[in-house]
Amino acid sequence: MTRRVVLHVGTPKTGTSYVQDVLFRNREPLAEAGIRYPAERFDAHFLAALDLMNLPWGGLEAEAIGAWDRLAAQARSHDGTTIISHEILAHASPTQTGRALESLGHRWDAAPGEQETEVHVVVSVRDLVRQVPAEWQENVKHRATLSYGEFLAQVRDPERRSRVASWFWAVQEIPAILERWAHDLPPEHVHVVTVPPSGTAPEVLWGRFSRALGLDGVDLDLDATRANPSLGVPETALIRRINRAANDRLAPPDYRPLIRETLAHRTLAERRDSPRLALPPDAHPWFADLAQAWIAVVEEGGYDVIGDLQELAGAPERPDYADPDDPDPSQVADAAVDAITGLALEAARLRAEEHRLHEELAEARRALERAYLRPSYRLREKIVQTLERSRPGRVVMGGYRRLRGRNSSSA
Repeated sequence: MTRRVVLHVGTPKTGTSYVQDVLFRNREPLAEAGIRYPAERFDAHFLAALDLMNLPWGGLEAEAIGAWDRLAAQARSHDGTTIISHEILAHASPTQTGRALESLGHRWDAAPGEQETEVHVVVSVRDLVRQVPAEWQENVKHRATLSYGEFLAQVRDPERRSRVASWFWAVQEIPAILERWAHDLPPEHVHVVTVPPSGTAPEVLWGRFSRALGLDGVDLDLDATRANPSLGVPETALIRRINRAANDRLAPPDYRPLIRETLAHRTLAERRDSPRLALPPDAHPWFADLAQAWIAVVEEGGYDVIGDLQELAGAPERPDYADPDDPDPSQVADAAVDAITGLALEAARLRAEEHRLHEELAEARRALERAYLRPSYRLREKIVQTLERSRPGRVVMGGYRRLRGRNSSSA
């Protein structure tokens, strides 16, 4: 069999969480079809991406050390197709993409037919009309406090001086991502998957991914358990206000489960009747012109486009635009009531879990006390106390502990 690696490198907010969930949960049927998705844990490819790019990420970078080399070694050892997927790989520099491809077995100087590994790169793309507000929202869900207006100003800064602008364009500028990842690959090995317009049936996007990843004909369970749902205007405004009030007091390890997961994803994302985030009318033409330039570049590249490049043009500007920097106070108040309710339910769940653990601990203590009362235990305790009173006895006890491999002062 031909050794083949399909490397899905982003971009963020293009259905990547769903794709990775399907791949992770279907590792066994994929393996039966000769396809490897090497991951012992759901975030294995995320850790590998952090390692490849040496990115700081809330302390996870220490856990990620060596993860990319291990992942690449698994791909090289499989005589079939290996799929690797994570959206932050879009951020990789030319040096990092070169290291990645070489570690997977791609040879820059190979003659036709001599490649050690046939590498395919998949880039999933979505229009800037949706990507720009989605990226601001992701910033907010990761503790950011900057306003939507400030975010737009930084993104449109031609010098891209801010951290926000630097990250945004690194993971969203489609021509640059293709240049970094695919400049040395045959264009037919570079697959550009477009995300269809809002309201399209979900199976349309999955069908495009299935073709790009080589999964057509493989029977998979497509019921996702993980997703990265979007919030509306008042919900995002509420999270930003919470960030401003709580960031100094709420530690990062507590923020993710309480604010991002419980509050944003499991509570506020369920509110579907709120106005959706969008580009403001005065910014829409700037991003629309840029999208047309990108479409032309991708067309000239001759890549395998799965979908319709004109979908990158995005929807027209919204006449009912709702400004998240000046949201309707009553809508934010309604969202806040749901937020408080969601957090109260989570607190109740945690209290029940705490009670259960206290009961288990109490039962363990009772069992330990019963063990202490047994004659055999009292006899051993008396012998140890007797030996510890004399120097020869302490020597005997020291030898016993070394034999048992124990370092504590107890027997």
